[in-house]
Formats: sequence, structure tokens, C-alpha cells
Amino acid sequence: MLRLALIGCGVHSRKQHASSLARYNREHPGEIELAAACDIDLGQARDFCQEFGFAKAYQSIDRLLVEEKLDGCVSVMPVDQITDVTIKLLEKGIPCTVEKPLGRSPKEAERLRKAAGSTDTPHMVSVNRRFIPALNHAISWARDVGPVRYLRGAMVRHARQRPSFIWSTAIHIVDAFRYIAGEVEEFEASVQDAPELSSRWFAILFRFAKGIRGRLDIIPTGGMKEESYDLFGEGFRARMSSHFYDHMYARCWRDGKLVLEDYVPDDAPHEILTGGYAELVEFVSALRTGRRPEPSIEEVMPSQAICFGIAEQLAKVGM
Repeated sequence: MLRLALIGCGVHSRKQHASSLARYNREHPGEIELAAACDIDLGQARDFCQEFGFAKAYQSIDRLLVEEKLDGCVSVMPVDQITDVTIKLLEKGIPCTVEKPLGRSPKEAERLRKAAGSTDTPHMVSVNRRFIPALNHAISWARDVGPVRYLRGAMVRHARQRPSFIWSTAIHIVDAFRYIAGEVEEFEASVQDAPELSSRWFAILFRFAKGIRGRLDIIPTGGMKEESYDLFGEGFRARMSSHFYDHMYARCWRDGKLVLEDYVPDDAPHEILTGGYAELVEFVSALRTGRRPEPSIEEVMPSQAICFGIAEQLAKVGM
């Protein structure tokens, strides 16, 4: 039985990671033990123990790692702590799932990449778009029909004015583009920055090594929440869209006809809709079978580098 701990008991951890761990424990009895929940707010950790079934609450990560013999850990840290906490887990040889981004700067991300390489500790990055069932359904259908030639996507959010949005949040959809179309050979970002806009909007053009072209629009203050992906090829189109995990669907057209329409029920559990549960299944099954979970820090690093590159480009021109 794998003894797993959860570090970080905030809102995102509750909806995505703790719920996934509890679901796996219910559906696969005897495979994992929810050994501990840890948070700087000990009351929060105790609430997670009561709500999700963790055995013991901790306030200190160091004490947790001394007192518990763990087979794996899910780490959900604030951005300013991701690098240091992840390196600590890697150096102690504890397999872990870690949240994005991979640091607050290229320097922090590189520290993390080097630690992952030198320790060789199994790990994966929580870029959950790779595990969203509706998106994978659309991708699978499009690849079966014929080569994808063009990829279009949009990430729309409401009132997200923080300058870090491009590298802390938009990495999700940039990484999903790489997951769909492969490695990026070239990208070019343009920015819309008008007096009435409270945040910069981005348009990114991609050329992928496989010959696919793409465009990604990132609109942090668009008045609503939506994420969409369109895959085009000769005579077909596959689309996945979600109003931030409500009204999620995959639709596919071929030769002028809608041939597939797959709606995900609005009342489906959040961790199922978002791919959080499928992500956890990947982590646990990898540990159980002795293989390395995916995607690794090394695999996600190019996505992070693109986002940092756009931020650095803006800084150089004073935007």
C-alpha cells in the first residue's frame, strides 16, 4: 500500500487534489493510504483529515517528512514556495506531484530542473489540461481522421490583472498546445495594451516542428471565464470548449457535418471534469508499477520557458 501525503490545504487543493485522493481511495481500496495532510494553518489540515480521510494533520513540512515514511506526496504550494519545497522533496527522494508554475523566474525554474535531474526522484507536474477527458476525446478523434494542420485556442478570464498571469496561469494552455501539436520551433507574441485595459492581452503565433501552425489568444480581463481548443485539418474540425469547467463539450465536424457531440454533465465532479483525477491515477499507477510518471519537470520546462520569454520580452520594451 502506498502511503501518500498532501502538502497544502487551500481552495485549489480541496477542489482538485484532495478530492482526487479521496476518490481514488474509495474506488481502489487497499492501494493507497492517506497518511497525512499538512498546512501552515493546522486547523485547515485537521479539516482535511476529517473531510477527506487523511490520518494525521501537520503544520510543519519538516516535521511531516521526519515523522512519516512516505511513498509519495502531492504538493500544492503558493508560487513563492514551489521551487524550494519541491527541491526539498526531490532531495529526500520522495516521489511527488507538484503544481505549476515551476518558479517565479527562469533562474528558479532552472534550479528546479537541475534538482530534478541530479536527484532522479520520480515526479510529475500538475498541468491538468493534458488529462481533461473532453480535450483528449477531441484530440484522439482528430488524429484518427487525418493530420492536424492548424491549432487555435483561447484562454479568457475575468479581472485577472496581475502581470504574472502570462507565466503563472497561461502556462496551462501553452503546455496544452505543446501536448497537442508537439515541440515549438518558433513563436511570436504580440500585445494589446490600451488605456482602458486593466491588463495586457496577448496573441501568440506558433510554428511547431511537426508542421502545424497555431494561434493562441490570452485575454485575462475578458469579462467571463472560458477555455477553448480548435484542431483543424483538411475537411475536419475538432473543438473542445469549457466555460471554466461548466458546459464542457467536445464537438467534431467532418465534410460539413457534425459527427460527434460529447457533452460532459454540468454536475460531474470537479476533479473528473478538470482532469485532476486522471492526473492522480497517472501518478499512483506509475508508482505502483515502478515507471516514471508524466509529464516531468523536464517535459514541461519548454512551456514555462515560452511564458517567461514573453514576460521578459515585455520587460525589455518597458511594457
